[in-house]
Amino acid sequence: MTSAATPRKTAFRLLRWLAVAVAALILLPYFLAPLYRVIDPVSTLMLGRWILGKRVERTWVPLERVAPVLPRTVIASEDARFCFHRGIDLVAMRTALDDAEDITDIRGGSTLTQQLAKNLFLWPGRSLVRKAIEFPLALWIDLVLPKRRIMEIYLNIAEWGPNGEFGVEAGAKKAFSKPSNQLSPGEAALLAAILPNPKRRSAMQPRPGIRRIAGIVQSRAGRARSIDACLKR
Repeated sequence: MTSAATPRKTAFRLLRWLAVAVAALILLPYFLAPLYRVIDPVSTLMLGRWILGKRVERTWVPLERVAPVLPRTVIASEDARFCFHRGIDLVAMRTALDDAEDITDIRGGSTLTQQLAKNLFLWPGRSLVRKAIEFPLALWIDLVLPKRRIMEIYLNIAEWGPNGEFGVEAGAKKAFSKPSNQLSPGEAALLAAILPNPKRRSAMQPRPGIRRIAGIVQSRAGRARSIDACLKR
C-alpha cells in the first residue's frame, strides 16, 4: 500500500506544481502591465529573436519625439475608435465577425490594445486559446495604462521591418533613412500600411497596392485630428 501510494503522491505533487506554474504564467502579465507605466518593455518576438541569436534593432523614443502625424495615422489605420473603447471594441468586433468565417479570423476587430497585449505577452497566429487570453488582458491594460502610454509602447515594440526592426525609430530609419520625428504624412501612412505584415510589405519600396492603402489611410488621418486630444492624457 505504501509503495503504491508514493508514486501517486508524487504524481499529485507534480500536477499541483504544474497547475501553480500555469497559473503564474497566466497572472504574470496582470502584474507586469501596471509596471509598464514607468518601465519600457520589449515584445515576445524581440525576446524570441534574442534567445535565438537573431538581429534585433530597437531604439526607444518617447511619444513627444515622434512626428504627431504618425500615431494619428496608425490609429486611423488600425483602430479608429481607439480613443473611445476600453480595450475591446465590440462594435468593430461585431462587424468583423459578420464578415469572418469564425472567431479566429476577426483580425479587423482587433484593437491596438489587443495587438499590444499580444505583442507584449502572447504569441503570433490565430487561435481560440490566444483570443480567450487576449480579451481580458486588453481590458486590464486599458484600465491600468493611459491611452498615451499604450500608444507609446505600441509604437516602440511593433515589428516594422523584415530583419528584426522593431519600433517606429528603427522602421523610419530602415524605410526612409530619417528619424521618426521627421516623418511626413505620406511616410507615416506608408509605415501604417505595412503594419499588418512588415515581412511581406515594404514602405521603402511599396507596391501599388500598399500605396493605395497608404493614400486611404493618409486621408483618414487628415480628417481625424481630434485623435490628438486623447493622446495628451
